[in-house]
Formats: sequence, C-alpha cells, structure tokens
Amino acid sequence: MNPFSSGTRLRDMIRSIRACKTAAEERAVVRKECAAIRSAVSENDNDYRHRNLAKLMFIHMLGYPTHFGQMECLKLIASSGFPEKRIGYLGLMLLLDERQEVLMLVTNSVKQDLNHSNQYIVGLALCALGNICSAEMARDLAPEVERLLQSRDPNIRKKAALCSIRIVKKVPDLAENFMSPAAVLLKEKHHGVLITGLQLCADLCKVSEEALDYFRKKCTEGLVKVLKDVVNSPYAPEYDIAGITDPFLHIRLLRLLRILGHGDADASDCMNDILAQVATKTETNKNAGNAILYECVETIMSIEDNSGLRVLAINILGRFLSNRDNNIRYVALNMLMKAIQVDAQAVQRHRATILECVKDLDASIRKRALELIYLLVNETNVKPLTKELIDYLEVSDEEFKGDLTAKICSIVEKFSPEKIWYIDQMLKVLSEAGKYVKNEVWHALIVVISNASDLHGYTVRSLFKAFQTSGDQESLVRVAVWCIGEYGEMLVNNIGMLDIEDPVTVTESDAVDVLEIVMKRHTSEIDTREMSLIALLKLSSRFPACSERIRDIIVQNKGSLVLELQQRSIEFNSIVAKHQNIRSALVERMPVLDETTYSGKRPGTLPATGSTSTGASLNIPNGVAKSAAAPLVNLLDLDSDDAPPPSSSGGDFLNDLLGVGVSPIPSLSGTSKSPTSGTDVLLDLLSIGTPPAQNNFSNDLLSMGMDNGPSVSSLDRTQSLSSQVSSPPGAAPMMDLLDSLSPTVSMTANSLADMNLNGDNGPVHQPIVAFQSKSLKIMFSFSKEPGNPQTTLITATFTNLSSNDYSNFLFQAAVPKFVQLQLETASSNILPASGNGSITQTLRVTNSQQGQKALAMRLRVSYKVNGEESLELGQVNNFPRGL
Repeated sequence: MNPFSSGTRLRDMIRSIRACKTAAEERAVVRKECAAIRSAVSENDNDYRHRNLAKLMFIHMLGYPTHFGQMECLKLIASSGFPEKRIGYLGLMLLLDERQEVLMLVTNSVKQDLNHSNQYIVGLALCALGNICSAEMARDLAPEVERLLQSRDPNIRKKAALCSIRIVKKVPDLAENFMSPAAVLLKEKHHGVLITGLQLCADLCKVSEEALDYFRKKCTEGLVKVLKDVVNSPYAPEYDIAGITDPFLHIRLLRLLRILGHGDADASDCMNDILAQVATKTETNKNAGNAILYECVETIMSIEDNSGLRVLAINILGRFLSNRDNNIRYVALNMLMKAIQVDAQAVQRHRATILECVKDLDASIRKRALELIYLLVNETNVKPLTKELIDYLEVSDEEFKGDLTAKICSIVEKFSPEKIWYIDQMLKVLSEAGKYVKNEVWHALIVVISNASDLHGYTVRSLFKAFQTSGDQESLVRVAVWCIGEYGEMLVNNIGMLDIEDPVTVTESDAVDVLEIVMKRHTSEIDTREMSLIALLKLSSRFPACSERIRDIIVQNKGSLVLELQQRSIEFNSIVAKHQNIRSALVERMPVLDETTYSGKRPGTLPATGSTSTGASLNIPNGVAKSAAAPLVNLLDLDSDDAPPPSSSGGDFLNDLLGVGVSPIPSLSGTSKSPTSGTDVLLDLLSIGTPPAQNNFSNDLLSMGMDNGPSVSSLDRTQSLSSQVSSPPGAAPMMDLLDSLSPTVSMTANSLADMNLNGDNGPVHQPIVAFQSKSLKIMFSFSKEPGNPQTTLITATFTNLSSNDYSNFLFQAAVPKFVQLQLETASSNILPASGNGSITQTLRVTNSQQGQKALAMRLRVSYKVNGEESLELGQVNNFPRGL
C-alpha cells in the first residue's frame, strides 16, 4: 500500500513523521500526506473522510496549515453516524474558531444535533458550541440550550450549563433568559451539575445587576443550606479528597456567596454562621483544606463588616504564615496586604510572624513580607520594627539589601518621633549599607542635621566614630565629610556633649586625617573628593595650626586629570595663600536649610514631570523630529516649581531659557528694577551671607548677546561685577580669587566679535565649547548656506572625558519660539571612553529675527554608563554674533 495514500492509517503517518531525522524530512512527509488528502477531498472520498480529518488534526497540531480541510468537518458533522460526527465536531473545535466565516454554515447542523434523540450526539453539539460559539450562533441557538438545561440527563444539563456560560459572555443581553433555569440548577443533588450551575450563576451576576439582585433574594438561603449540608455530610467515597467531601464544591459555593454578600448587609448576615463553621471545622493538614480556608477568608474579607469573623480570618492567615509550604505563606502575605486596609489592628497581632518572613530563604516571600511590614509601621511601633529590620540588615543577602535599605529609610523618614532617633537610625543604615542608599536619602539627612542645632556636636562625633569602622560606605563618608567641614571645631572641642555620649578625644590633626584619607583613597568617587576639598578649605580657617598641612593636601590635586578637582584645587590654594583676610567670611557655615522647601524638591532629583509626563516617551532615536509639546516644556523646565511662568514675548522667553528669571529682568532700554530676592551667584557659591545691593551681572550677560550696538568691554563688566561684591576693608578684589577669570572673559568677548568674511558664504565663526562637564564635552562649529543668511549649520562634536563608554547616547536641544531647529541623525549612539573617538550631529538652525535677537539654546544629553541612566542639562549663551 502506498504509505501516503488516503487509506494510510493515522498511526502509520505518525510513525513516519517520528522517524524523520531532520525538519526537512518532516516537511516532505507532511507535504506528501497533505497532497494525498487534497486528492481525496477533490474526489469526494467518503470512505476515508474521517481518517483524513484525523490526520489533518495531527498535522495542525504540528503547526502546518490545514485550512483546506475545514469543509470536511462540516460534511462529517452533517453525516448521520456518531463516529463521523465525533471526528467532525473534534475537527471543528480544533481547526476552526469563532472568527471563521465558514462557521456560519454549521449553525443549522448544530441546531439539529441539539434536538437529536441520541444524548451523546446532543453532548457533542453542546461541547462544540461551548468552545467556539460566536455571538451570532449564541443568539440563534440560545433557546435550544435553555431548553436542555431542564433535560432529564444530568450530563446534558451539565454541558448545557457550561455552554450557557459562553453564551452569556458573548451576548450579555441574553442573561435574563437563563436566570430562572440557573436558579433551578442550584437545587441539584448531582455535584457535577451543581458545580456548573454555581459557575453559571456567578457569571450571570458579573454581567447583569438584575441577575445579582435576583439571586440575592431567591438563592442566598438555599446556598447557605447547601454549604452547611456539604460541610456536615458524612464520608462519601465518590466525593472524598484527603478526608474532605468535594472541596471543589466547597470553593464554588464560597465564591458565589462572596459575590452575593459583597455590598449587601442582609445577605452577609445570612452567611456569617456557616462561614464561621467552615473556618473552624476545616482541617489544615492537607492542601485541599488549606484551599477551602483561603476561599473562606477571602469571602469573609469581601462581605459586609463583621469584626469577629474578620479577626478569625486574619488568625487563619497567621497560621498560614507558620506553614512549611512557601506557596501557602506567599498567598497568606498577599491576603494580609488586603486585610490591613480593613482591620489593621488584627494584622498587627501577627507582626512578629510577618517579621520572621522577612528573613525567609525565599526571595519572593522576603519581598512580600517587607512590603507588608512597611504597611504595618505606625508611630507606636516604629522603634521596635526599625530595630529588627536594621539588625537583619547586618546579615541579609547582598541582593536583598537594596530593597531593605530603601524601606528602612522611608520608614525612618516618615515616622521618626524625634531628630536624634532619626539621625541615629540613619547612621546605622549608612554604616551597614551605605552603598545601597540613594543620594536623596543622605541629602535629606544633611538637611535634618543642619536644622538640629543642638545635635551638631553629637552628630559629628557619631560620624567620626562611624567613619573609623565603616569608612568604605560612600554615603556615610559624604555625610561625615560635610559635617566635619561644617562642625569640625565641635568635634575637636567636644562642644554640645549629651548625657548619653561617652567622651572622645579628637585632635585637629585627626579631623584633617579623615579628609586626607578620603582624598587619597582610590575608591572614593569624584563627588566625594570635591566635598573633601571644600571641607579642607573650611577647616583651614577654623584650624590655623593645620593650615599649611591642609594647603599641601589641596595642592596635591593641582595636577589632577579631573578638571573639576584641578580647578577647585587651584582656586582654594589661592584663597588659602593670598586671601587670608577674607577667608573666614568665605568659609562661614552654611545657613540652615529649609526642610519644607527641600521636601517639595530634593536636590539631585529631576522634576516630577520629567518621569511622569503625559506625552510620548523621550527614548527616541537621535535626529527624529518630535511634535509633542510636553517633552519640550519639560526640557525647558517651564513646568517646575521654581521656574517662572512662560510668556508670549520673545524677550521673556529668552530670559527663562537662560535661567535668569529668578528675579525681575531690567528692560534693555536702560531702566532697571531692584531684584526682589537672591544673592549674587559668585557670593552664593562661596557661602558669603551678605547679599549685594543689586544684581546686574546676569542682565549684563544678556546684554552681551542681545544688544545690537558695540559690545561693552570685558574689563568694564569685570569691574562692574567686582564693585558689587561686599568684602572687608582692605581686602583684595574678589575677582582675584579666580586669577584667570578676567582673561577668560576677555577672550570670550574677543571670540564673540571675531568674524571674518569668506566670499559668498557669509561670515566664518570660530568654534565654541558649548558645554563641558567632568564627563562630557560638546563643541559647536558653524557654517552658512549661500544666499540664506538666516540659516546656520551647526556641527556638534561630542567627546567622552570619562573612562567608561557611553551607550544609548541621545542629544536633544530646545530653542526660543523665533528660532526653528532641525536635528539630523547622529553618527552613532555609542561614545567611546577617554576621548578615543567622538559622535557628530548636525543641527540646522533658522533665526527668523537674525540681527535683532541673539541665538540661545538649551541642551539635554542622556546616556547609559554601566547600565545606569545618566542625564546632563546645560545651556548655550555664548553663540557668536550674527547667527
């Protein structure tokens, strides 16, 4: 016999396919078999039609197309014999779905089979209808299914109930037709029919409020009686599972009672007694019993208030937490998180057990228990719970310390009863897991310390001791460096000693040793070293005996490869060596930081709108134009709390763009207003508390870029700035602090005015450094298009100054309304480390008011370093004239 003829048995085809050694051989066998089946279909072969369809179903399960056999299903269903109908309906459910148009052709055959005298054929039709019924078929065949719900045969009633569930889901309008037959099914003695009836009633309640009210009035008492009979029934071997009579029926009854009792006090009162009985009598030594108890607890939590029952339910969950099965404990923790919203006091009784779950070996249980503990904390239990969590922090796994540290810090900040306790707990966390603490946390700690004037001495001494034992924790080191710089004399002189403290002897040299260690440690981050330099500068004034040693430490960084460290070292050395008469005023203590303001916007974080904008995501390829306005507004920081409101005028927009809108801006006509608040930028940087009478430096910067007349010389601007600086009599000019500032300003002014003509292409402008930080440098070079003076082509060159490659590099820019900006695609999205290569990107800028208003731009650069997102913002206000 031909192995690929229609007469080939199914088992022979399966054996041939399994004997294939490669996918190509399998495809060849399937292709030949499908060709034989197509031939049989075209010849209308009735003898082997059922066998061919069985083969097609197996081929379909292997993933090959079998659409050509769909009509064969309809032919087999239309035949009179049960074997053919069985194969036909099986193929119908497997090869077709409700979206197939050919399904409409089978409706009449299914209707005839639903009225067939053979119960097995009726069962086949109900099974198929319950699996692939469409909305049109549901409307056509609903009367037949409704009639079959009253059939004498329990198997037919069961299948009719399951089919009714699909009909109700497809056509909710038909729900009212099934309410009365479904209520009758709830009185069934046959457990299979009763379970399907319960599921049908539950689905009817979900799709129809009318059905929900109907079952509440008609069926609640009957369901309670059925559940009571099942709970108290004697041993029945046909339904017994682990000593419990039909736990599946238990669970279905409890779920329907939960739906009926939710939001209805009368129905809830009716089921209280039986729920208490189920909760107390069900055995917990088997999984079936635990499943019933869990459903019982969820039902108790969902129905109307009964405090006694809820305490009983929460106690059951407490017992679940002691179970050895991880799944049961996890389910209990999930349920307790819902229960805490209803009865927090009852959950508090199991606090010790929940706390033990935080120490569980299973990571999912640890995290869920930690979230639950976080919800349990209040003003009364914050101290013992925090102590337990910090104690566990010492021995917890490294991968869990991040989550645990974040929760502890949040708890301490939210429920701290007093500042000394807050400081103590935060120092413990920093000592144990400082490298997992986010910047916002230690920033907040510094704010609290600055406001606790009576605890300055205690805090700096505690930090000095913590540094001796946990000097490798970066966040702890930063807080210690800041406090030593601010309160170093309190550390040395034991000022502000508390009764709980032990005396400690610290010399000035010991305090300087801490900062020197931080500066020389190769693992210290750049930000930490920068803070140490500032702290050394402050101690040079407060510890005169160590001034020379401090200067030697500062000078060691004059040759640093990090530009920021090099610059600070040179400037601070100049202050220590040449300006001792004003040094004490420069390094005064920082003013007390406003906790209220800080809680609204913490330093080191982006505005909230940056991460929760309603517009499209900012992760777009370089050079793709964006039409959404919201990201542009976020880029310009126009919606942040401390930014001025946007104005329709170009001048005000430019002021906002250049970041000088913190105080009123004088008009360009020469009239000016006195600023309402603020301190000169340079004085604020050097922590001098005496504000100048007027701040015109920012306005002069604007004038340099916006005035059409001759530029004012850099010397005049320098003198204008220095005349506004308040310094002690006889002090050197303030600008001498930065010895190279005047030449820089002069050079910038010269470069702005340095333009040459190059034939028809218009002026040629010198390249500028548009932005530079310790990790990134951006250069702009300019060219003009012939005959289009308003348009400038800017070539941006990006250079990586760090030792790590940048990936996912994305550059964005924003300009005022009178400027049009088009970004071309960048040359790459990976920026090599240490300047070993660069990225270039072209910007086409059209200034509609060329010669009247100067060009200004804000920059936003994002990239990934070692898998972590990084963001840098800047603004360019030194564009050459004439762009």
